Amino acid sequence: MTTRILAGGLRALLLLLLACALHASAQSAKPLKKVTLAVGGVSVLNAAYPWLMMPLALGYWRDEGYDVEVVATPGSLQTVQQLAAGSIALSQMSAGALIQANVMNNLPIRAISVNNVLDWAVGVQADGPVAKVADLKGKNIGIVSLASGGLPMLKALLRAGGLDPDKDVTIVAVGTGAPALEALRANRVQGLMFWHTALVGFENAGGRLRYLSDPAWETFADFSLATTQRTIDSDPAMVEAIARGVAKASLFTATNPQCARQLHWKRFPQSKPTGADEATLARNDDRLVAAVVGSMDKARRLDGGQAWGRVDAAGFQRMQDFLFDNKVIDRKVAPETFVIRTPGFAERVDRYDHEAVIRQAKACAIS
Repeated sequence: MTTRILAGGLRALLLLLLACALHASAQSAKPLKKVTLAVGGVSVLNAAYPWLMMPLALGYWRDEGYDVEVVATPGSLQTVQQLAAGSIALSQMSAGALIQANVMNNLPIRAISVNNVLDWAVGVQADGPVAKVADLKGKNIGIVSLASGGLPMLKALLRAGGLDPDKDVTIVAVGTGAPALEALRANRVQGLMFWHTALVGFENAGGRLRYLSDPAWETFADFSLATTQRTIDSDPAMVEAIARGVAKASLFTATNPQCARQLHWKRFPQSKPTGADEATLARNDDRLVAAVVGSMDKARRLDGGQAWGRVDAAGFQRMQDFLFDNKVIDRKVAPETFVIRTPGFAERVDRYDHEAVIRQAKACAIS
């Protein structure tokens, strides 16, 4: 009798375990929700975007139930248009484009993660005669294009250095990459106004640069992950999950930048640089990632260093003041307009096992 009871109990337990396994299998088989994320102002998603590419490489977003496609687009303003049209869910864009969208076009686009500060500078020959901004008088300065968002920054930097940007210098469109560096080497321009990772790229290609910039820019929020208020309201779980993946990837990369580069090469071989031996390519991309981590950490400190990617309205206020003072925008709005205002959002995004991510980064298991 006792044996039959025990056997019956065992069968019941096995049935329960089987049911649980089938339920878990059904849950794991649940189709992933597709999400498109566009990155403005880039042509190749190389190792300089670890907060967006590591969630793919490490499966952070997939674990949350999302199949995220990260795509490169020519400019931040183009991604603003795509967001407004609803053709993409999220965009990595400059803070200037986000602020202009709200102030000038009344488009409710909100930052959900701030990943870089304003890190542009004029790169000049390290052994050349230009040691300070005033030394640029009478010189040619190269910039990616005359429609670049860096143009107001360059003019502000020149004015702060006592120069008239419309009379004392000539600003020239030089494109990106090798053509820009060649313009500097050939002395067709005596300075290059670019963002930090672009300048590091010039150095990786053999340039030796001195940087001229305004230290105050490091307190301005810049490159940010954004979405529309409509998306925040209609799919808050997705917005939170994407921001959490960004935060985890940022912590992973800051913990072990070289591992982030190695994982990027393994997972996205088409973006691996060429043209040199493996050791040189690795050293160059490690410098690129290190530069990115520096800007990411400065962005984290805008909000007191509490969490990776956490948005800070004051950083956007400083950027808005800069744009207003330089006549890029003709009015101001409350800085809270530019950031997500969902109660408890930042705390929920930061609710993950930080120590597990750190252990994962230190172990750097690449298969």
